[in-house]
This record gives sequence, C-alpha cells and structure tokens, in this order.
Amino acid sequence: MRRRRHEEHENHERWLVSYADFITLLFAFFVVMYSISSVNEGKYKVLSDTLEGAFNQPQRSIDPIQIGQETPRGIDTQDSDDTQAGQQDGGGDALQDITQAMQQAFGELIQAGELEVRGNELWVEIELSSGLLFPSGDALPLDAAFGLIDRIAEILAPYDNPVHVEGFTDNVPMRTGNYPTNWELSAARAASVVRMLGNGGVNPDRLAAVGYGEFRPVADNTTAAGRKANRRVVLLVSRFLDKRHEAFGGQPDSVNDMREARSEATLPAAAMQASGTGPASSSAP
Repeated sequence: MRRRRHEEHENHERWLVSYADFITLLFAFFVVMYSISSVNEGKYKVLSDTLEGAFNQPQRSIDPIQIGQETPRGIDTQDSDDTQAGQQDGGGDALQDITQAMQQAFGELIQAGELEVRGNELWVEIELSSGLLFPSGDALPLDAAFGLIDRIAEILAPYDNPVHVEGFTDNVPMRTGNYPTNWELSAARAASVVRMLGNGGVNPDRLAAVGYGEFRPVADNTTAAGRKANRRVVLLVSRFLDKRHEAFGGQPDSVNDMREARSEATLPAAAMQASGTGPASSSAP
C-alpha cells in the first residue's frame, strides 16, 4: 500500500516579511531626511567664509593683459631694441607721430588727393602719385620732387623704423629704350626715391627699394583716372625692425678663411681636369 503524502499547510503569514522590509525602508528614508534637514551651522559658516574670501580677494595682477591694443597677434613681445622699434625713448608711438607729422606737413596734397597717409598697428603707408615725382615713362626725378622728398626725409630721419619704398605703374607698355618693361621702370623709381631719402638724412640701413610694375593695380587701367591712380610710389614704414638681412660683422681673418675654403673646394675639380679623369673643359668663355 502506498503511503499518503503529507500535505503541507499553506503559510498565511508571508506578508509579514514584505511588511517588515517596507517598514525598514521607511525608517531609513526618514533617517536620511532628518540628517539632511539638520544643518551643521559650524561647517556652514566655514564654507560661507571660504567662498566670500575667494570672490572678494584684491587684484594680484599689476598690469592686466591687453587685447587688441598693445601688441598684435603673432608678434614677439620680448623687451629688445629690435621688437620695440616702434616706441621712442620717451615712450611715444613712432608710427603715430609719423602719421601726425605727415598730415600736418602735407595737408594740401592730402586734400588734393595727390598724397595719402594710412596704416595700422604694424605699419604706416605713405602713398604719393608718380606725377609729383617723375615725368611720364621716366625715373629721373622732377625738380619739385627733391624738395618734397626732403620734407618727408626730415620727418622720417629721427626714427629707426625700416622704410620700404615700393614703385607701381599702369599697364601701358614702355615705348622707350631706357626701361624695357614696367618692372624696370617701377624699380628705378623706387630706387630714385630711396637715394633721395638717403641724401635727406634717413639712415641707408633702413631703406629698401621694391618694384611691382603693373601687377598691383588699385584701380581700373581702362580709364585715365585709373591709370593715374596706379602710377604711384608708396613708402612703407614698419613698426618692427627686419633682421632677416644683417650686415656681415666678421673680421678680415674670417673673410680670408672663407676665401681659402672656397679655393680648396675648387682644387679637386681642377685636379681631375688636369689628370684627364674629369669632364672635358669647355673652351667657351
């Protein structure tokens, strides 16, 4: 005979487990709420004083950083003679003084549109019509040009800023044999102005001549007014010294060493030609 399985009685008190868990969670919730609502006045006072001291401290920087006024982007701010060429010994701005002096000295020419002064933080541009300085198709200065350039040189001479003289022409082809193209004419005119500036007292080490010919027009060459505007000479006065090309400062011994090294470099080639092992020498001069 089979035995009857013992029937388990259903537990009707399992709800007590869930109820106990709920009461535990509810107790923990009220404990957390109470701890949050109870503020430690001592710690709160310390935090308040700390924040107040951080936001009310006096300024520690003596000279705040200047943006867009003192130094353009990309310019080295080392305190040296090269990078401070735009500042006078008295602390003034050389470019600003040059601009003001040019405007005062040549007010009539500026109003007539024959001379223009413009610039920014890096340079001052003094533009003169070629008709003030040269006859048509020539780089030989007019008599009136000497007095005009002397007045400009008198303004520029006290400063150390580099001056690049740029020559421009219209697109009319040259018909004289002195200058094959407008390249030569524009470069010759720039060189003539450089020579007059040097004679007027500007240090020649600061000067350079550049010819752009007809390839930098500012107006339409199809009109007479446009061609006149394109025939111009521009004096570009830079704030910062250009140290790309420095005068050679070596002693005579260094010069001799360079010559000896160059002579030694040519000896192997000469020896090869003498022995017949090298390439045949040409009889052409």
